[in-house]
Amino acid sequence: MKTMKTLLSASLALTALSGCQPETEKPNILFLLVDDMQSDAIAALGNKNVYTPNIDGLIAEGVTFTRTYTNGALCGALSMPSRAMLMTGRGVFEVQSDGMKIPECMVTLPEQLRANGYQTFATGKWHSDHASFNRSFAAGENIFFGGMHPYEKNGHCSPRLYHYDRTGQYKETSFIGEEFSSKMFADAAIEFLSTAAKAQNPFMAFVSFTSPHDPRNQLPDYGKKYKAKDIILPTNFLPQHPFDNGELAIRDEQILPPPRTGEQLQEELALYYGMVSEVDEQIGRVLNALNATGEREHTVIVFASDNGLAMGQNGLLGKQSLYEHSVGVPMLIIDPRSKKHGFKTDALCYLYDLYPTLCDIVGIEIPASVTGVSLKPLLEGTTDKLRDDIFLAYSNQQRALVKDDYKYIIYNVEGKITEQLFNLKKDPKEMANLADAMPQKAAAYKEMLIQRLKEQQDFCNIDTPLWWKDGHKITWDELINLYIFE
Repeated sequence: MKTMKTLLSASLALTALSGCQPETEKPNILFLLVDDMQSDAIAALGNKNVYTPNIDGLIAEGVTFTRTYTNGALCGALSMPSRAMLMTGRGVFEVQSDGMKIPECMVTLPEQLRANGYQTFATGKWHSDHASFNRSFAAGENIFFGGMHPYEKNGHCSPRLYHYDRTGQYKETSFIGEEFSSKMFADAAIEFLSTAAKAQNPFMAFVSFTSPHDPRNQLPDYGKKYKAKDIILPTNFLPQHPFDNGELAIRDEQILPPPRTGEQLQEELALYYGMVSEVDEQIGRVLNALNATGEREHTVIVFASDNGLAMGQNGLLGKQSLYEHSVGVPMLIIDPRSKKHGFKTDALCYLYDLYPTLCDIVGIEIPASVTGVSLKPLLEGTTDKLRDDIFLAYSNQQRALVKDDYKYIIYNVEGKITEQLFNLKKDPKEMANLADAMPQKAAAYKEMLIQRLKEQQDFCNIDTPLWWKDGHKITWDELINLYIFE
């Protein structure tokens, strides 16, 4: 078997032969993406349970966007559309087959960087097709194609990985990683950084961890371990969700079937926070490696999660909902040339706004296929609104709108309509439903939501009794054929 160093050197050599001219004036990009991390599962953002010194350090150094949302999903595997949106700078109804494939008409962020002289490298999770991965990245190692590491195959302890295949076919059998998944990805990133820093061209390293996504039944031999009895339960913990939201029987909810006790949730959260801390440790290793290259002051750093997770909040365990804990994500940007350090903004934004933002920061053209909004003005201190509201969608059963201090959610489960209205400023944990007490505001938000559905070319019409066809929950075969872009 070829060594990692040999494989990386070979793929980087191919990059050097691509004819790109050195662009040393452009900053490097280190993109750190985690999987299923709650937006508040970070000590520096107020979580008293968890130990995250390395992520805390990034927050102290950069600009944190405290009201960042993923746009939603049409199926239960939320990371697939989320990551496709992130890579294309487009919304949930603007990606193909819920993100399963990224067609050539959509220029990915690393593809655009690569076309502008960047060395592009990836390690870790890629939830779309192989062809789009190879269009995006000129090099890679310890690549994971898929959604999660299966329980029955030893989970994160035995990740099924691939070496970079320059043909893009990936026909050779995957190999089993000898270390915990996060360490395998960090190792590959560290090796790349040591090589890329010596090149004339700037680099974009995409380090895409699969943690803290479950399985979380086996923790690695590094990182902080937590005792269940010491875990403080979230204030919005409920044994079960108060009504049928259409996804109470999905896999994520059955990991620990409801009704759940506080003691059960403490055990589950102890494992979850263990995963958060272990990936924080590996992020620290990558940052140390960047420091050792001398390139830290020339590197834009991004940290984010693809989506959140309930973990007992509002009576849910998974992420198939439009509550803040599931559609809200942590996101921060460090631009070494900026004078803003430890700054937080509550401006509304989508995760996929990172694409045009990074293009703006490094000074390259934003492709016409991108529909996201650049957040660079916020990094420069503007107080102007870049987005008035946020539209959210899940399956054909849940839609929501966030505007100012309020969030409106409407559900249609087999013809049964449920409405919720939350004052996020006074009730950030979404515990007090104001829909009945404030019917006029709920109606006004519904009207705004209907307009957003039309603008987004949503296949649902929430002004009709069944929203879509006969009201049945959309199937995988149906949704992958809804939005095709070729």
